[in-house]
Amino acid sequence: MDDAEIAERARALADRGARILRGTFVDSAGVLRARQVPIERAVAFATDGLGTSPAISGFCADDAIELGEHAGPVGDLRLVADLGAAALLTDEVAWAPTDLRDQEGAPWPTCPRRALRHQLSLAAERDLALRTGIEIEFVLFDEATGRPLATQGYGASSLDAHEALVDDATLALGAAGLEVLQLHGEAGSGQFEVSFAARDPLATADGNVLARMVLSAAARRHGALASFSPKAEVDGFGSGAHHHLSLALGGQPLLFGGSGPHGMRPGGEAVIAGLVAALPELVGALSPSAPSALRLGPGAWSGAFACWGLENREAAVRLCAGSRANHFDGHLECKTVDPSANPYVVGALLVGTVLEALEAPSALPTEVTVDPATLDPDALAAAGVVALGGPLSVRLDRLASSALARRILGDVLLEVLVAVRRHEAALLDDLGAAAVVERLRYAWSG
Repeated sequence: MDDAEIAERARALADRGARILRGTFVDSAGVLRARQVPIERAVAFATDGLGTSPAISGFCADDAIELGEHAGPVGDLRLVADLGAAALLTDEVAWAPTDLRDQEGAPWPTCPRRALRHQLSLAAERDLALRTGIEIEFVLFDEATGRPLATQGYGASSLDAHEALVDDATLALGAAGLEVLQLHGEAGSGQFEVSFAARDPLATADGNVLARMVLSAAARRHGALASFSPKAEVDGFGSGAHHHLSLALGGQPLLFGGSGPHGMRPGGEAVIAGLVAALPELVGALSPSAPSALRLGPGAWSGAFACWGLENREAAVRLCAGSRANHFDGHLECKTVDPSANPYVVGALLVGTVLEALEAPSALPTEVTVDPATLDPDALAAAGVVALGGPLSVRLDRLASSALARRILGDVLLEVLVAVRRHEAALLDDLGAAAVVERLRYAWSG
């Protein structure tokens, strides 16, 4: 946007009643860091930006800082609000995502939003259209007792018992410009899920951030706290942030209308093959936290095996074939993502992997039509299925050595991401699962 457009956007927010502009930056730990200014300072926030240290990228989920070559205390960067993506968070508070730039306005390499924008520009050059939608699971805790709200798995009673809170949250999400497809009680105690309509991947990542802020605020208004941890309780159900992905190349859907399995076209087969092959090296960024390591396993619908299958909710890549319910073009669900992941990093990795899969297609692996956890090791090996769980440190080692991740994110962003998450792996080793779950329960809330 040019200066005139920025000024017009700021005036429009003020005309809608905004008195404050809050900007968020999602750091390498997936945590929302924020600054706010009076609405009269919105233009400055969106042009020159607000000063910040490069260390902002090195913050960890427990507020420790991994200082290094690219996230140290020396130097000055700018957090620049993107008013083109702004929304009203409350009647008087506007929100906008921010980009991390240098003092001359150039994108900074540890800015995750920059990485996603770059991949989307490459997709546009290829005439590849992508839309992503998300499901966000979260757990509501009673602020007074610290216990999860009493709910029934998928039950109407979960909505009835907490009607004021869930109705407030649903309406607030819509008022913020987010299109809610459904909100319902999930399997765990106090657990809910909200699904959003598919959008451009950058808008989806922004919406992920906005939704967490809206849901957290709605919970507080009703005496509750919202946890977006992959494991809000050590013995409880895990929470995911599943990403749905639809694709069209040259205007032609890749997952529908072809002669391949379940109506896929060759490009759709290549995309699934590329995603399945890449997941073992990328899972350290998709399920990246210490609580992630406690969630990612068989029986949790967490996508713990690198394989694909039609409507297989235990496969990491679930194919939702084209049908009337799926708007006739089909889509993929990546189940391995959880709420502790940086949504911009997730978007960049998914888009970048799709692009590379189309550039260098590989054969579609064998479809897994059963729960992969029911297969013996020999059968898994024969089908080329890789288990994605295990120690977080091992997943981070694979991520750090991934040439694919380096091509998509760049050396600097990848190195900072891995350093921050290694801190969490060490926490898990030092403190144990129960202490880490309690310490990080609200780290990813808004």
